[in-house]
Amino acid sequence: MNDIHESPGSVGERRLQQLLGTAEQAGDFYDRQVQPHLTGRMAGFVARQTMMFLSTADAGGACDITFRAGPPGFVTVLDDRTLTYPEYRGNGVLASAGNITENPHVGLLFVDFTHDHVGLHVNGTARLRTDEEQRRACPGLPVDSAPGRRPEFWVHITVEEAYVHCSKHIPHLEPAPRPRQRADRPRDGEYFVAPERLGVPAHEPVPPARSSGVPHPGGTPV
Repeated sequence: MNDIHESPGSVGERRLQQLLGTAEQAGDFYDRQVQPHLTGRMAGFVARQTMMFLSTADAGGACDITFRAGPPGFVTVLDDRTLTYPEYRGNGVLASAGNITENPHVGLLFVDFTHDHVGLHVNGTARLRTDEEQRRACPGLPVDSAPGRRPEFWVHITVEEAYVHCSKHIPHLEPAPRPRQRADRPRDGEYFVAPERLGVPAHEPVPPARSSGVPHPGGTPV
């Protein structure tokens, strides 16, 4: 991999920047914002977060994105180039972990919705480690971040670049106690399943498509 300060961004980014005349603006962003490691403020930001979004892709490039959450510090900063977080037993699909075994490139997005309204992108490479292996290598890891649950394994991430996600369109959210689940709410496994497959009435009618007057590439308004 080329040094990020020698050749930041992808070939596709560079081509579009030239096409749309944003190369100078992008170059300024790369120079000022994109870091090849976590700064002290970035590390402190990660340590305060209770959620993140994780993107992975398989060997063929098919993408997946998922959500992870936990107490502050559930993603542990081991040093300025290394992060790790635990994976617990879930639905058994293991989509993200499976992708990592084929393609180690990952992207993390942390967003502060409540205080500073700013985000942090962290891109890097990941590998999977057993709980025993990771604790031997990193003895300071949290022991009971999910009471009563033991990690199936850990995702160990080597940071390759980190940069800000600006606050402009980040909404403000207020923490609140989780309300009791409504009795008429479908179970998670049935929430997006077509009602006719469950033999029950539709939970919510699908609204009819409305024309926005914007021409479709084929010429028909959508």
